[in-house]
Amino acid sequence: MAETRLRWGAEALWDQLQGHLPGISVEIAASLPSTNSTLLERARVGSASTQAPVAEASDVLVRRSVESGAFGRRAVDWQPCLLVAEEQTAGRGRMGREWFAEPLASLTFSLAMPLAPADWSGLSLVVGVVLADALDPLLGGSAPKIGIKWPNDLWLLETGSANAPGRKLGGILIETLSSGVKRLAVTGIGINISRPPPWRTFKSSSGFACLHEIDPTADAPATLAKVALPLVRGLQEFERVGFGHFANRFAVRDLLRNRAVTTTHADAANGIARGVAFDGSLIVETSSGPMSLHNGEVSVRPDSEPAC
Repeated sequence: MAETRLRWGAEALWDQLQGHLPGISVEIAASLPSTNSTLLERARVGSASTQAPVAEASDVLVRRSVESGAFGRRAVDWQPCLLVAEEQTAGRGRMGREWFAEPLASLTFSLAMPLAPADWSGLSLVVGVVLADALDPLLGGSAPKIGIKWPNDLWLLETGSANAPGRKLGGILIETLSSGVKRLAVTGIGINISRPPPWRTFKSSSGFACLHEIDPTADAPATLAKVALPLVRGLQEFERVGFGHFANRFAVRDLLRNRAVTTTHADAANGIARGVAFDGSLIVETSSGPMSLHNGEVSVRPDSEPAC
């Protein structure tokens, strides 16, 4: 495996996390196709001798990877793992979209851990909340700089502009794998740290934002150190109490609330977003009345200025 180019402090991260997740490994790779795919493939190999994995529908998806061969230090297991890649050559986003991440200018990692919540609904929103709170603490009632675009994106909020709600700062992809009574959640995170070099161009309907815009000293290892423990604690809290416990924190950062939106849902092509329900579904006010839209059913984008 190629040597990494940044100093990650993996041992310190492991020491911080192992008390909360016994048996966790912290692994840093110079390059991988996808951290999510690597962890899912490990788990599939580990479960192949007992029972074929089963994909389950909720606000998380499972996809088969094309990876094989060496997995690094932890070859096959269902134990918790924090896996970081300085470069992802085949990063993935929601609904199979490609996730662009400039090497060394982005933080890309996945956390695999067994979870058994009573209800999986709203998990991606919880991850968004804990990441945003870790990167943008709201002290003294300050206005948020980082918002959450339902269901799984972090956006840097624009100030002083009603027509431009913000630009995409990061994304979340959660996938699960089941074997027998076990279910492994793999939470993939991509966060833009700095701007890509001028010769790198890519198109995005949601624009581009990076952490340097609010913290010029940020780098990928320091950002990981900020978010890793809050992410573990947030997932464990979600397992105990569900999304409802996080609903108020999400509402503070809800990018779409009271905005006109368009969706791919046939019965809610246009409407006004009115926040989320306690199961994490998006409430859209349409001409026929309010509708609750669940993750995986819709693609929602801000449209114009806030509505009344």
